[in-house]
Amino acid sequence: MAASINLTPKHLFLALVTVFVWGTNFIAIFLGLKELPPFLFCTIRFALSALPFVFFLPRPKAPIIYILGFGLFNFALQFGLLFSGIYLGLSPGLASLVMQVQVFFSIGLAFLFFNEKPDWFKILGSLVSFAGIGIVAAHVGGDVTFIGLILTLLASLAWASGNMFTKKINAGSPLSLVVWGNLIAFPFMAAASYFIDGTTTITNSLENISWIAIGAIAYVVYISTHLGYGIWGSLIKMYPTSAVVPFTLLIPVVGFLSSALFLDEQLTNWKLWASFFIMGGLIFNLFEKKILILINLIKSKKV
Repeated sequence: MAASINLTPKHLFLALVTVFVWGTNFIAIFLGLKELPPFLFCTIRFALSALPFVFFLPRPKAPIIYILGFGLFNFALQFGLLFSGIYLGLSPGLASLVMQVQVFFSIGLAFLFFNEKPDWFKILGSLVSFAGIGIVAAHVGGDVTFIGLILTLLASLAWASGNMFTKKINAGSPLSLVVWGNLIAFPFMAAASYFIDGTTTITNSLENISWIAIGAIAYVVYISTHLGYGIWGSLIKMYPTSAVVPFTLLIPVVGFLSSALFLDEQLTNWKLWASFFIMGGLIFNLFEKKILILINLIKSKKV
């Protein structure tokens, strides 16, 4: 692991590439959902993300119950709910923002299951961020539907739940964990697509699929999943988590800007205020130690 906290120019570039890929991934999801129902889209995504790679990557070292839980929550539930939320009316830019509250769901679940007590900084950050969610909820209508918001919040909770299983898994390779997670999610989502979407909808969607939807699938699978997680996993291995994770704060920024650029999503004042509160809460959480050092430094100078 690198001793320096600062990323080299090459690794800084790779971190920014990953942020760009994950931020624009919401655009690809939106475009794919114009032609494919959410569960079918997820089924295709999981199948292509897992095969044939699962034959070349070892199964993560952990009891099967943890691997099943990881695949079910981090993939089947998270993406099934997220895709459904966007499909049912939450804009891609807002979806990229709302998903970030998984950080605070993770803090709450870690307290419940692992007795990891949050300090007042994390509690304050959570309250600030959920005030931002309240602003989004207050503007239901237009590019925000109530059901879309609720489903995306549940997707964020599923992501946080999956993080609890991740704590128990020795993955070896982060990409291996992702591939096996997709494999586990595949049968659950295939069953959901069969019973909810129905064979007629599935057949019609696949027969009339366009190159735009195929490109969206390819982007979600090979660029966002394989390239994105591959780079991110490598950076996490080489650097302290505190040096890499803050880059995720840029994902909603890219999500909003790309949605405004490619989909003409309006960046209204209330969206900017919601972003301010949600991102502000995340900053409280991620930079807690540095903020405390700064506060103590100011106090010592006053004395």
